[in-house]
Amino acid sequence: MRTVTAVAHRGDPYRVRENTLPSLRSALERGADAVEIDVRLTWDGVPVLLHDESLKRLWGQDRPLSSLSAKEVSELTDGGVPTLAEAVAALPASGPRLLVDLPGATPRTVRAVLGVLRDAGAAERAYFCGQATVMLAVRAADPGAEISLTWTSLAPPRPGLLAAVRPRWLNYRFGLVDSALAERVHSGGLLLSVWTPDTARSMRRVLAAGADSITTNRLDVLSALRETVPAA
Repeated sequence: MRTVTAVAHRGDPYRVRENTLPSLRSALERGADAVEIDVRLTWDGVPVLLHDESLKRLWGQDRPLSSLSAKEVSELTDGGVPTLAEAVAALPASGPRLLVDLPGATPRTVRAVLGVLRDAGAAERAYFCGQATVMLAVRAADPGAEISLTWTSLAPPRPGLLAAVRPRWLNYRFGLVDSALAERVHSGGLLLSVWTPDTARSMRRVLAAGADSITTNRLDVLSALRETVPAA
């Protein structure tokens, strides 16, 4: 039987604020196989968990992260934005994998993130997702990294790009996924990752199509469904 990886999107954001330690712990309690986190750098080069470029949406502070030190971020959010090191420490080594999304990352960001993961002994249980330019930077910094290449078009990635990135997964938004796309991905020797279906109907569809991994905000719904939908 095909095993479908259940990935908690930014933790458990429907219950707890995304990309926080309580959100990661909630996802762990709900049986996540992996937890997706977004990582950016502060002004002084510390990797922290934040999807947006600023603190405005989640923390009510209209300040760009790139202008703030890690100490200032902690003060402005009352310690709510964890560092990557804190997030790794909060999840047991025998627990879920970490899917690290690197929005807008530069090679400096990639090096800093890889350094934290290595120092924490978490490099083996982390893998990475993002756009091609960022994943090329990951591949250049770590030839052995496991990569999920985010792809937003039905046109397949160019062979040259695949050869350079060497992904294990192709990562598609759920609305693009059908059985034909899944068959094409699998025929190329890759696994199909899907983001972020949050209704039972959309989850059933991508499960039936042949998804190997699903990133969702509704881990409880996915956990119930993946035991009942027949493998493609």
